[in-house]
Amino acid sequence: MTIFTSNLPPVSLTGQSITERLFEGLEGDPDRVVLTDGPTGRTVTAGKLKSSIQALAGGLVERGLGKGSVTALMAPNLPEYATVFHGVAYAGGTVTTVNPTYTPDELTHQLKDSGATLLVTIPQFLETARAGAEGTGVTEIVVIGEADGVAPLSSLMGTPLKAQVPVNVEEDVVVLPYSSGTTGVPKGVMLTHRNLVVNVDQALALSDIQVGEVTVAFLPFFHIYGQTVLMNVYIANGGGLVTMPRFDLELFLKLNAEHGCRHMWCVPPVAIAMAKHPLVDQFDLSAVEIFCSAAAPLGAELGEAVSQRLNCTAIQGYGMTELSPITHLVRLQTPHPGSVGETTPNTECRIVDPETGNSLGVGEEGEVWIKGPQVMKGYLGRPDATAETITPDGWLRTGDLGSFDGDGYLTIHDRLKELIKVKGFQVAPAELEAMLLNHAAVADAAVFGVPDDEAGERPVAHVVLKPDVTATEEDLQAHILAHLSSYKGLKEVHMVDSIPQSASGKILRRLLRASA
Repeated sequence: MTIFTSNLPPVSLTGQSITERLFEGLEGDPDRVVLTDGPTGRTVTAGKLKSSIQALAGGLVERGLGKGSVTALMAPNLPEYATVFHGVAYAGGTVTTVNPTYTPDELTHQLKDSGATLLVTIPQFLETARAGAEGTGVTEIVVIGEADGVAPLSSLMGTPLKAQVPVNVEEDVVVLPYSSGTTGVPKGVMLTHRNLVVNVDQALALSDIQVGEVTVAFLPFFHIYGQTVLMNVYIANGGGLVTMPRFDLELFLKLNAEHGCRHMWCVPPVAIAMAKHPLVDQFDLSAVEIFCSAAAPLGAELGEAVSQRLNCTAIQGYGMTELSPITHLVRLQTPHPGSVGETTPNTECRIVDPETGNSLGVGEEGEVWIKGPQVMKGYLGRPDATAETITPDGWLRTGDLGSFDGDGYLTIHDRLKELIKVKGFQVAPAELEAMLLNHAAVADAAVFGVPDDEAGERPVAHVVLKPDVTATEEDLQAHILAHLSSYKGLKEVHMVDSIPQSASGKILRRLLRASA
């Protein structure tokens, strides 16, 4: 069996909680600014962030919302996100991070599935929060800020906790982001304190992030990429973040120029803008040394175009929510165009032939399997899905096809899994198919991804209508948008006579993609 390991020595496996690890980066000068709200310039110091986390943790424990409880956090990137996330973690609880663009239906599913009893949001999302919380276990909604008839976050503050509520770092779940995995509808990914802490240290081993460095954070904190690589890594490393609630190219460029950011953390659609948009030339980005893209493949040509435009090194990384998320990253010192990088410390990889299950060697293409302390505990309440993803001896099947070169660098070639990536966000075909089948006119449906210059991919549907019933492409597109987030919208809908299926009834998406 060929096993690919890291070129770097292992990092220590500590007994810290993720908040104890974060607090290491807040030591020293309590007046040092660690969080800046990009649109307003409002700042939070290291001392204030630590005391706010401790006070929120104390208040949650006083309310009985400590160990064993789940708090849902539905908010855009803003300084208070770190307070809520780590306040819950320090109290020994679990936070389930919610996509703030979710519809009430999507929110209801996550609240029910996660078992959340408290929902924290912002005033702008209050209508969705209230609608989504109906019929769930949520007993209270609080807002970051002020809103009529709703308690503010400040009302949850209590006597500050001076120590982490005891947790089993290997077993206790600290965060429940939702992911479709390789197939199916979104599932709760159980990530432990150990998962998050080790991935912070694994990221720092490869990323060349310097102590005290500041970066602009538009990548959403509800998503594991923004959550780990930005919120946790930067603060834990003594650095700082400038938060953006949503991506705006002009503001992004302005903030990078004002703060002299050395790293840009992005996704491929932003890489396209950085390579081609005329606005880029209007800002002084000379401080940028590293442009790092992840969440979807970055082509070598696009990476080179960004490098030339910004006079920097463009690199990329690889991972998935189920891996906390990082398993591979290109180092600044050894760029490999088109590669997703070297294996992180403490991590083992295999390349496995999808047909035979045999391990493959250097230069051979197969499914990427991962083993390491960043591998999730499993899917919440879904032992079946967990067993499909993690082997009995601990290997996680990524659903991606890749190969290693002789230097230990991984290149991703294709995807075995059905997942569609729209601007770096997961779209599960099964979720869209289920929603289409809820339409009165639809007898059968299949969804697959097609390339898209702006978004990377977009979902397309093939639909079989019921006899003597009519529906237009626009009808079905509107039906999806009425129940699901806009990024899950169908690019096209094609009415067909039948859906190609295997003998076992599985949709043959490769045939659909070939016909697109």
